[in-house]
Amino acid sequence: MPAKKRPIKKAVNLGMVKGGSTLEKFTIAKEAGFDGLELNRPDALPLDELIKARDATGLKFAGIICSTHWGKPLTDNNPAVREQGMRGLKLALQEAGELGCERLLLVPGVVNKEVSYADAWTRSLAAIKEAAPFAEKANCKIAVENVWNHFLLSPLEAARFVDEINSPWVGWHFDIGNVITFGWPEQWIRVLGKRILNLHIKEFSRKKRDAEGLSKGFNVELGEGDVGWPDVMKALDEIHYDGWGIAEVPGGDATRMKFLAERMDKLFAS
Repeated sequence: MPAKKRPIKKAVNLGMVKGGSTLEKFTIAKEAGFDGLELNRPDALPLDELIKARDATGLKFAGIICSTHWGKPLTDNNPAVREQGMRGLKLALQEAGELGCERLLLVPGVVNKEVSYADAWTRSLAAIKEAAPFAEKANCKIAVENVWNHFLLSPLEAARFVDEINSPWVGWHFDIGNVITFGWPEQWIRVLGKRILNLHIKEFSRKKRDAEGLSKGFNVELGEGDVGWPDVMKALDEIHYDGWGIAEVPGGDATRMKFLAERMDKLFAS
């Protein structure tokens, strides 16, 4: 029986590609078999350099990660910090529009000893609602990501969060590996459904977590951890997902990029 072909497009973050110039990195990704690249913006790399490399290689921009959302969270107790975070988000959306990128990953906030869960919920909802018209202007949807930020910890809550924003310009960026220590990704996929705009592809090993420490669970090659890719792919089939699968794993040179592209093909066909 031939391997199942799915419409998921492969991408990798530009920062994972080790090479010389921007064009050389794009070329390495293209020749490895990737369809697109993920960027971090705002960033010092000039937009025209990225556009030239895109046009020369034919690669697409799979997504942009808002580079200010951790350092200047939209949920901070200090209104000045929240405002800086909002400026970063709006600038990232503006640049996404100039690049023709249709998805922007956003960490919606951080809960900690000082910032309560309730405040994080209220502040992040208000901020994303404010940003939604800028997303529409840029033709770039905001995709909220599940990360280890002590916030939005279940798929039911994640779905409710998106639904309360109630904008066609806001959805979810589902990081498959991030949920393994707390649950099962196929359950998240079925609950979130069409809210999922992009995927991060990575692994997690509960065995390594238990033996070496929580973050060490990520130190396992794609396909060799506890994700359960056939179950994940079955769930993605059920919601008819046809967007991007973006690798978020240790990068490297051309050989490493080719390995990752081939491994992702294998996982996507499982």
